[in-house]
Amino acid sequence: MENLKTFSLKQKEINKSWLLIDADGLVLGRLASFVAKLLKGKHKPTYTPHLDCGDNVIVINAKKIKLKGKKLKEKIYYKHTGYPGGIKTTNPEKVISGKNPEDVIKLAVKRMLSNNKLSRDQMRNLRIYPEENHDLQAQKPEIIDFGNMNKKNK
Repeated sequence: MENLKTFSLKQKEINKSWLLIDADGLVLGRLASFVAKLLKGKHKPTYTPHLDCGDNVIVINAKKIKLKGKKLKEKIYYKHTGYPGGIKTTNPEKVISGKNPEDVIKLAVKRMLSNNKLSRDQMRNLRIYPEENHDLQAQKPEIIDFGNMNKKNK
């Protein structure tokens, strides 16, 4: 039998493209898992687990994201101030109507990646905008119609 070698991508061989996703009316969990897959590079045949070979992703209309069931009001986000008794809670409804509505998508995607240095580098390739307008037209992003990939996405 012939000697088969495992393919491993090198840092200089990485080609990143820009992808644009409109989150208007999309389900949060499905969108987050799809974006996490794009950031890791698992959609490419040259996927290498130890390198940042994923694409740059732009998500627009983060304010118009949808959550299924009662999650909008009953899901709870926790954070701790670091002081005794300093646990703070909020829900997605407050976050979306608040100052940074893109945090809901950012948190969902971050929690779908592993907790290490590589995933923190991959999160830098994610840009989320609350409205339609973004300042990355110069990168000529390829538009992905995620809503029409599956009827459950909307």
